[in-house]
Amino acid sequence: MSTYSSASDQDSVYSSPGPQNYSVGAANTMSNQSTSNVTSLPALLHSLRAHTINTLPALRRTERLLASLPPTTPQLPDLKRALQDAWIYYVDYHSLLNELRGLTKSYPFSETCLEQAKQAVSKAQGNYCYAVLKRVKEYGLIPAHARALAAKPVMWGGRKPSATEIQKLASACEGEWTRVVGVLLRHWEG
Repeated sequence: MSTYSSASDQDSVYSSPGPQNYSVGAANTMSNQSTSNVTSLPALLHSLRAHTINTLPALRRTERLLASLPPTTPQLPDLKRALQDAWIYYVDYHSLLNELRGLTKSYPFSETCLEQAKQAVSKAQGNYCYAVLKRVKEYGLIPAHARALAAKPVMWGGRKPSATEIQKLASACEGEWTRVVGVLLRHWEG
C-alpha cells in the first residue's frame, strides 16, 4: 500500500484496479475476471476512442477479445474501427517509440528508423503497429540506422570516430534494437 493511500481512499480517483483481464460474457458484455465486474461493449468502445487502452499488451488483449466475439455482434464494426484507430494513435503519438526506448536503455531506439517504417506502411492495414514492426524487421532498417547513429560525432563527444568504433557501436545498437523488436512482435505469436 502506498504511503499516500488509506483504507478510506481505496475508491479515490488515484486508485488503480491494476491489469484487467476480460473474457466474453453475454452478447453485449465482458466479464472482468480479476474483479468479476461486467463491462459493456459500449464502455469498451468509449475506452478505445478515449485512448485509455493505450499499451501494446492492453491493445492486444482487446484485439483478441474482439476476435472472439460472434460476427453478428452489433457493435463489432464500430469496435474494430476504434481498435484500428487506437493502434494508429499508439504508433503515431510516440507510445510505440517510448515503449521501444524503454526496452533499449543502453542504446535508445532510433526515431528515424521507426519513422521510415511508418512512412512505408499504410494505416489502412489491419494492425498498423504490427505492420510497422514487421517493416522494421523485414526490410533491414535497423542495420542502416544503427550505423548512421554510430557514425555521428555527437555519439563520440564531438570527435570523429574510427571505422572500428563505428562498427562496434553499430553492432551493439543493432543487436539491442533487433532483440527488442522481436520481443514486441512476440505479442502476435500464438
